[in-house]
Amino acid sequence: MRLLGEILKETFGVTDDSIEAALALQREKGGRIGEILIGLRKLTESDLLNARSLQCGMEVVHLLPSDIDPFFAQRVPIGFLKKFKMIPVATPSESYIALAEPFYFQQVDDLQRLLQWEGMKTVLAPQNEIFVAINAAYDTTRQEVADQVMQDMGEEDPESILSEIEETSDLLDDTSDAPVIKLVNLVLSQAVRDNASDVHIESYKDRIKIRKRVDGILYDMYSPPRHVQGKLISRIKIMAKMDIAEKRLPQDGRIEIRIADKNIDIRVSTLPTSFGERVVMRLLDKSSSLVPLQALGLSRDDLNHFLKLIKAPHGIILVTGPTGSGKTTTLYSALGILNNPDINIITIEDPIEYQMNGISQMQVNPKIGLTFANGLRTIVRQDPDVILVGEIRDVETAEIAIQSALTGHLVFSTLHTNDAASAITRLIDMGVEPFLVSSSVNAIMAQRLVRKICPHCKEAYVPSNTYLERVGLSPIKFAGRELFRGRGCAACLQTGYKGRIGIFELMGLTPAMKSVILTTSDAGQIKKQALSSLSTGMTTLRQDGLRKVLAGMTTLEEVFRVT
Repeated sequence: MRLLGEILKETFGVTDDSIEAALALQREKGGRIGEILIGLRKLTESDLLNARSLQCGMEVVHLLPSDIDPFFAQRVPIGFLKKFKMIPVATPSESYIALAEPFYFQQVDDLQRLLQWEGMKTVLAPQNEIFVAINAAYDTTRQEVADQVMQDMGEEDPESILSEIEETSDLLDDTSDAPVIKLVNLVLSQAVRDNASDVHIESYKDRIKIRKRVDGILYDMYSPPRHVQGKLISRIKIMAKMDIAEKRLPQDGRIEIRIADKNIDIRVSTLPTSFGERVVMRLLDKSSSLVPLQALGLSRDDLNHFLKLIKAPHGIILVTGPTGSGKTTTLYSALGILNNPDINIITIEDPIEYQMNGISQMQVNPKIGLTFANGLRTIVRQDPDVILVGEIRDVETAEIAIQSALTGHLVFSTLHTNDAASAITRLIDMGVEPFLVSSSVNAIMAQRLVRKICPHCKEAYVPSNTYLERVGLSPIKFAGRELFRGRGCAACLQTGYKGRIGIFELMGLTPAMKSVILTTSDAGQIKKQALSSLSTGMTTLRQDGLRKVLAGMTTLEEVFRVT
């Protein structure tokens, strides 16, 4: 068998230097050469798959979720297929086992024996298509399992929940017979599988409702009867090391779990309501890689402007938007560009959402007096070049951040405001002097996340004049233009959307704008000046959103939903 490196050099133009760099990383950290080259952006996943096809003499196929017959769902654990990135496919014309990686020979043999498919053909398929197909196959049986689990919970011994609190290394390997443990595992594994950011357990008069937030939208998962509420919430409290006896006060906790190849950090918050406790779990995938700044969705002009701003020697750069709008992701993408051995970067956050090598990260802990303000005072004595403050919540933090910027540090932080201009108003309302704001703030970027149209079911359409007028757009400007939408398919949970992209409003502070800030804190006046300034060329959130609509990335409904 030919070496993969030889094929990559001869056929896909990977240079000797790139191979050497990948081999050096492999010796240091382990891993496979192909994945390392993808991480170094010297190779695409598609090229790697084709290279493996040439190496092993295996055909490459593409999978559609609608073509998958879930005949194997009751016989093969979902964790096995996801761990080894494979799926059996049976169509009227042919049958085969699709693999993302051709290295798991023993596991392929095990799957063939389990299905009585000895000697069955194996092919290669893209990893993301295999995972989508697996999820679609197991969706058809998941509700039956959940219904059975909730029925079993009605017959369960109330004490059994306390006898089975040991965690397994992987949630998918948990074979516990306790129905409450099965239900919690089922909810968490499904939420992780669907890339949910939050899971809500809400208490009502006669039922409890379990919902998940995917791409910013809440979807119903299960609705168990009210009598399972106590067991379900107690199980989550035990996992989060919270006080299960205290039901009158809000509590916070944390769970760390592993599901297949993902390490998940879960922040748990409980709240007493009139019908019992309500639980919200925020899911953070610690194994997910940082999003490159170029992939966030910034336009070319805004990206070039932002790259110049983050390389300034000092000043404050603020990112604004509501909770869950991707502010921290944007700031960490910027830090990823600045993260060099010759720069000292320190962060103070609540919570630490990304782990990044080469950066010192500090967690806020108000219980022992470690607030943003106190932590920031200490950070400036640690000789930093760049400081990231998770959020400016009060005037004390704002003033220390401004003093840090004025004394030669580059400071990144976030604020909760609706647009870029409102951030100036917010700082002045907090009690910061206007001259300090104008002399320290370099730029403010507002952002939102919009859902992207699912690539599997994307279709073109011509919007009607009535619809355009209803959403406030000129039918003349859109005459003859095609827009796009998703029909809905198994890959996008029938929503027509899959994944999210940012829309941005970048406002650099020019001398003219600083003069306006010294005379007024009115957000309307500041925005008017930003839009009229030729040098900043600010694009509003809605204008940037409409650009992405015309580019076929998202829909008008999404842009109007978030702006």
